[in-house]
Amino acid sequence: MMVPAALLVLGALTAVLAPRLLARAKWPEREPVVALWMWQCVIAAVLLCCLLSMLLSAAGAWQQVRGHVFAPAPHGVVEAYALGAGGPWAATVAVLLACGGLWSGAMLTREVLRARSRRRTARDELRSRAPLLPGEEPGADRLVVIEGERPDAWWLPGTAPQLAITTAALRRLKGRQLDAVLAHEQGHAAARHDWLLHCSSALAHGFPQVPVFAAFQDEMHRLVELAADDVASRRFGRLTIALALVELNEDRGVFGPCPTAHAQVPQRVNRLLSAKPRLTAGRRLRLTAAGALVPAVPLLVAFVPGLSALG
Repeated sequence: MMVPAALLVLGALTAVLAPRLLARAKWPEREPVVALWMWQCVIAAVLLCCLLSMLLSAAGAWQQVRGHVFAPAPHGVVEAYALGAGGPWAATVAVLLACGGLWSGAMLTREVLRARSRRRTARDELRSRAPLLPGEEPGADRLVVIEGERPDAWWLPGTAPQLAITTAALRRLKGRQLDAVLAHEQGHAAARHDWLLHCSSALAHGFPQVPVFAAFQDEMHRLVELAADDVASRRFGRLTIALALVELNEDRGVFGPCPTAHAQVPQRVNRLLSAKPRLTAGRRLRLTAAGALVPAVPLLVAFVPGLSALG
């Protein structure tokens, strides 16, 4: 039963060390898409450690599970894992990890249902503020203009995604700034950032005492905005999207000394105006490959005893 214990230790080390290393690194702000990939690989590795440890612990506790997990394997492979040495702890660990997995699924389902409810409420509010004209079909226009004294723009995902923008925002946005805002929101939709936010929120709310999941949620909210900013800046320039952010958020007090709910906006504007160069293609490729190797480590730990027995 050393392998399930080793997987749990590996998952704990990954959950502790990986966020610290990513927080100290300077490149995530220059390559938010790569950073998003790296974070997903870290969380996948932590969850994979728990999943593999659960399977091996259950195989050690119950003969029926062992028969399914090691059905095609020779007898020597089963002996290499020493599954009978776990005693009652194997069943306890397996049940606890299984409950954690079921709880994660329940939290994700709740997060998705809540997001759909918020989306329906937002669309109902949009229809009430911008009713359809005679002969107009719902969702026919991707851009909806509504009356509003506060400059604002937001994306409504779904089967017929739409960008809603207030008249105050139209008065403030000049030239190609409106196109840049539209490109920013389209970047969110194309990359399906809503699913990243759902998954990170489900883990953070389901396991509030686990720091890696809280950090995952915070970084997902920050990095998806940086990635969408980059999508807009590549089409319309960094200055254009930076000025659009200033125009949309200036009246909210985000550029003052007191922190607000939109405290990341000044950092996003400074990042766009500083115009730091992207990483080279070679370094981006190396970071992407390094991220892909992180979930491979638990698989290697889980399969090494069996492969050694076969060898």
